[in-house]
Amino acid sequence: MHMVKEAALITGLTEHAVRFYTDKGLVPSVKRNKNNIRLFDEESINWLYGAKCLKKTGMPIENIKTYVDLCLEGDSTVPERFALMMEYKEVAQIQLEEAKQRLAHLEEKKLQYQAILENRIPDTTNPSKWEKKSE
Repeated sequence: MHMVKEAALITGLTEHAVRFYTDKGLVPSVKRNKNNIRLFDEESINWLYGAKCLKKTGMPIENIKTYVDLCLEGDSTVPERFALMMEYKEVAQIQLEEAKQRLAHLEEKKLQYQAILENRIPDTTNPSKWEKKSE
């Protein structure tokens, strides 16, 4: 059995995250000793890894809790768990497209700044030097 500090080291989570995930019900197999100290067995460590993985997908804690609850219900919930994963895949796809657009914009800015630094174009990037527009 592992205590919070060891569970954090094993999973790569912070001690705060381990406690938070436990308090939010994301580690249903966690035990407590007579002094109310959390004790993590291998199953509990697996739940922590699972929560960490789902958090990396951008899934909010409430939805991770839903996923945990579905897992506890058993194999009959595989379709719902799959649907939840596909929902976050779609969100990630949208975020990826937005990130690509930001990257393209920054690439344009890089080229603009290179041209300014090489004195090929004037610096028009500073808003304090833009002409005031009449309203």
